[in-house]
Amino acid sequence: MNQNKLSAYSPLLFALMLAAGIFIGFNLSDSRPLDLDLIATDKKNKLGQVITLIDQRYVDTVDTDDLVEETIDEILYDLDPHSDYIPASELDGATEPLSGEFEGIGVEFTIQRDTLIVINPVEGGPSEKVGIKPGDRIILVDDSLIAGVGVENQTVMDLLKGESGTKVEVKIHRKGGPELLPFTIKRDRIPIKSVAVALRINEETGYLKLLRFASTTRSEFRDAMNKIKVLELKNLVLDLRDNGGGYLQTAVELADEFLPANKLIVYTKGKSYDNKEYRASESGKLDKINLYILINENSASASEVLAGAIQDNDRGTIIGRRSFGKGLVQDQLFFDDHSALRLTIARYFTPTGRSIQKPYGDGIDYENDYLERFENGELLNSDSISFPDSLKFTTPQGKTVYGGGGIMPDLFVGIDTMGASEYLSEIGFRGLINRFGFQFADDHREELNKFANFNEFINGFEVDEKILNDFIAFAESNDVETDQDGLKASKTIIRDRLKAYIARNIWKNDAFYSVLLTDDKIFKATLKFIGEAEN
Repeated sequence: MNQNKLSAYSPLLFALMLAAGIFIGFNLSDSRPLDLDLIATDKKNKLGQVITLIDQRYVDTVDTDDLVEETIDEILYDLDPHSDYIPASELDGATEPLSGEFEGIGVEFTIQRDTLIVINPVEGGPSEKVGIKPGDRIILVDDSLIAGVGVENQTVMDLLKGESGTKVEVKIHRKGGPELLPFTIKRDRIPIKSVAVALRINEETGYLKLLRFASTTRSEFRDAMNKIKVLELKNLVLDLRDNGGGYLQTAVELADEFLPANKLIVYTKGKSYDNKEYRASESGKLDKINLYILINENSASASEVLAGAIQDNDRGTIIGRRSFGKGLVQDQLFFDDHSALRLTIARYFTPTGRSIQKPYGDGIDYENDYLERFENGELLNSDSISFPDSLKFTTPQGKTVYGGGGIMPDLFVGIDTMGASEYLSEIGFRGLINRFGFQFADDHREELNKFANFNEFINGFEVDEKILNDFIAFAESNDVETDQDGLKASKTIIRDRLKAYIARNIWKNDAFYSVLLTDDKIFKATLKFIGEAEN
């Protein structure tokens, strides 16, 4: 056979060789008895048989535990975007935020220059009780040196967290002191707050920022409402922006605070999950206050249940941008090894019958939905959003609402492009404003504490040119080149955020949000809307 003919037949020869190899493989497999009952016809058993065969017969040693977990992930990925497998090693971290507590010493900390620095001890927590203060540097934990050794957040968490009642020895450096101070801290249950802040904006309007829907949220919410004396107010702004959800029952409980008795809040449907309606009770005390709910593209799940219930009952005004679009309900099921499965068991529907789950499946880039919204102009202009008539629904008072992809707000407010720049994005992505804000507050703590309260700070402190230039130098030291055009465009935003983070590290979230809200586009639009409604 000449060379040309050989070339022409090469693909065929390769195919025949491949087929022969497969055939030999089958023969090799058949030549030895299996330890499995391969006569079984139940296809659900096949997956376990494959894993056993790999464990017994595969040419190389394989960690079948890892293989099982990877296989579970692949199976769930093909079901829907929200069914999920949680390994045992990750379960505590996944469930703690919604349980509303964890066990540890109770400090909020940051790691700066390879040193763990206390931002604030949790109020009433173990560290505050023994005298740990903001700005303290934790150097040793049970004789383990954690300063100057490249320690990471997870390592610190592993050292400081532990069962309630156990003790941990720490040694700290406090500014102005020559020696390390020893403390014995008895670990305890530490609350994870779901209410970030509650503020009285003026004599008529209150504001509450909710981070998640946890098991403790309703009691936190009621405490926050008492703090701002909500019954004396006409208006409440409930901020659900960037709230990714949580427990369905908690969303129902919060909706119950605002709706008259027997109003439908949400209903669920599932194959093996009992269809269920959730209705308001008579326990809510805020069914008369003017309610304004803020949402954006990261408001999801339980946030959408609450916003949908309020919108469909004509009970309040939804302001912002179209929400995420998660209308699936998961149940968490536990395995013997303490891993867990979050399995979608039902869909939920708003009172008008809307499913707000956005499309998913073959050909849909679910994870890049935000980018698609940005590219089609939806984040800037509500005219870029269109819904087919089949997704239109009507509230009792005749307002048109939409299903099939999130909650569409009653008042649209596009993203704020004023001041946007690549420079701002880069320093934000690297967390440099937060880090510099802490460093500045830590270096000037005594000076800043001369302000009587955060309101005096807000009115009397400005990020001047020196502070701004120090920040620019800090950014450059962290490999962010100064873009003069970007700096010029974003200077006001950078100043405001620096001020907010400086305030946060001295006066906590009340000060932080008070500063941020002064230049918040959606919040300012809300106050304007409230003013126009009253006039």
